[in-house]
Amino acid sequence: MHSSSFVLPVWHAAHEARTADASQLADLLCASRARTLALVDAYAQTLGPALPVPYAYQLNPPLWELGHIGWFQEFWVSRNPQRLQGVAADPACPRAQSLLPQADTLYNSSLVPHPSRWTLVLPDLVASKNYLAQVLQETLALLNNSPEGDAALYFYRLALLHEDMHSEAAVYMAQALGLPLPADLALARPCTPPKRQVDTAPRCQLDATNWQLGSTQQGPGDQPQGGFVFDNELMAHTIALPAFEMDSQPVSWQSYLPFVAQGGYTEARWWSEPGWQWLQSGQGRSLPQARQTMGPQLCPRYLRQQADALGTDGWQHCHFGQWQALDLAAPACHLSYFEAQAWCCWAGRQLPTEAQWELAALRAPDFQWGEVWEWTASIFAPYPGFVAHPYRDYSAPWFGDRPVLRGASLATSARMAHPNYRNYFAPERNDVHSGFRTCALTR
Repeated sequence: MHSSSFVLPVWHAAHEARTADASQLADLLCASRARTLALVDAYAQTLGPALPVPYAYQLNPPLWELGHIGWFQEFWVSRNPQRLQGVAADPACPRAQSLLPQADTLYNSSLVPHPSRWTLVLPDLVASKNYLAQVLQETLALLNNSPEGDAALYFYRLALLHEDMHSEAAVYMAQALGLPLPADLALARPCTPPKRQVDTAPRCQLDATNWQLGSTQQGPGDQPQGGFVFDNELMAHTIALPAFEMDSQPVSWQSYLPFVAQGGYTEARWWSEPGWQWLQSGQGRSLPQARQTMGPQLCPRYLRQQADALGTDGWQHCHFGQWQALDLAAPACHLSYFEAQAWCCWAGRQLPTEAQWELAALRAPDFQWGEVWEWTASIFAPYPGFVAHPYRDYSAPWFGDRPVLRGASLATSARMAHPNYRNYFAPERNDVHSGFRTCALTR
């Protein structure tokens, strides 16, 4: 397998998490919990112990998120009498009572409607932390006596990666609400970004090939893997890909800003119909602090330009409520799928499919990924023959209307940064650390 020096340590950490034995999992679960609690403490310093946040369809109340993390681990591990059966477990098998009374009615995301989570009477921060500590103690005790093997460890690995996802969601929430976060929490993993090239980055050339998309319990590029696999990654099938070339790195701010400067956010011809409707609704418009300077049409949402600002051309980007000079060589970030589409239309390029992205990530030596989640042209859909795993609501409810994102962002735990991982968000989301790269067919 060929891959860039930037990608290798990220991919290896994800592979190790998916194949971790019981002892390694214990350490990883504790590390994940430490980040969860550090993020909650950072929220509490700003919001107070009640952690109040306004209702938003893409957010959850922080106290609910905290309890849900504990409930999920308890429900699928210590309360699950079939936990050793892995994906063969019956999700509806009878369970013992939770350590926390009423936990099922409070935190089961499959049964508790999203809007109602703001009106629930939840345990306070101290009680929530105690619940999480008790659950983790039970989990570690069971893990200490667990047999090895993919089936026996499946739910422990699922609980680990589930908690990592929610920690990253807490970073998105801080961005959306403008809450400050310490740098060591905003960045989930220490890494040195690759040497970026502005405007002159080479493009990866890929020959026509038949690419196996999806996993058969083999690793990326047919490397032996075993271990944990998400249900939506399974059911390997062959995709015939014609020759194409692809950006070796995500589109930079240097490349994106001319679209803004040339009025790209005021011309409907560059936008899809849903994208233009989203833009006109005001969801994609800049923050109030930027509107005071640039007018209501400025986009992207977290960008502004001030003549007297420090930095190149006065461009600034808002990170967790703080305006910073824009790094023009950095990947354009906090962009919606609609914005990625519109830029591609303006530039005469196209978003890659997830098959093209995966092939390039695993076969092109110069391919750099891991700084931003990358929108693709693929809609999140089941691979042929899809079978849901016991956590039925992880994939199936979201098929059909969300684009796939590939890669990882700097807010993503290294345990989640796997080249087969399929992320999926609503196309209007711009609080996510998301960008894009482009490709074109070659003849």
